[in-house]
Amino acid sequence: MFSEFEEKVREGLSGNLPGHEAHLEMAVIGHHGRRQPPVNASHAAVMALFVPGEKAGMELVFIKRSTQYQDDRHKGQIGFPGGKREPEDIDILRTALRETEEEIGVSSDSINVLGNLSHLYIPVSNFLVYPFVGVIETRPEFTLQTAEINEIITFPLSRLLSKESRKRTRIQISSGIHLENVPYFDLRGKILWGATAMMTAELIRVIDCCGFKKSIFLRREFRKE
Repeated sequence: MFSEFEEKVREGLSGNLPGHEAHLEMAVIGHHGRRQPPVNASHAAVMALFVPGEKAGMELVFIKRSTQYQDDRHKGQIGFPGGKREPEDIDILRTALRETEEEIGVSSDSINVLGNLSHLYIPVSNFLVYPFVGVIETRPEFTLQTAEINEIITFPLSRLLSKESRKRTRIQISSGIHLENVPYFDLRGKILWGATAMMTAELIRVIDCCGFKKSIFLRREFRKE
């Protein structure tokens, strides 16, 4: 089951990615138009990591960022493990692997990297983000980096693929500003919005094009000890 999943998703990621078209499905109106990032944009990488579910199926790993750093423009938000590229990173993939290991305790050696999604510029923090997709066959013992992360969230892929997980709401951001009619993924009452929701929308589009039957992601064969 894992080999089939890995093969098809790897193939899907190696083709023409839906990119901006998929991003727009979950974009905040007026905040994510197609444009080139400035030359001074910082580079970062994240890992969309699939793990076996606690009972069955496949789950995607998210983190909830700490609220203690006042200068963090994304504090308290839900995202993928990842962070800023450091000088010692040999390439941007190494950034994603290193940050994933640091933030949630998953060894980079255990991650089978399937490919990458479209990079995405985030104006509010001036980051150009490179998302990678990985999978591990055995559910890990997560270790939370408490200095930067408040919570690790795993959510079933089968539910992300369902249209019922997509909703809209009003969101308050810094300085008391409110954004209206914001699209988000409902993660059991937790709100996944913004850039990570846009990346997730592209990942879902890729998986939809792989020709899987939705029921495959509920099977116990994905649960390995």
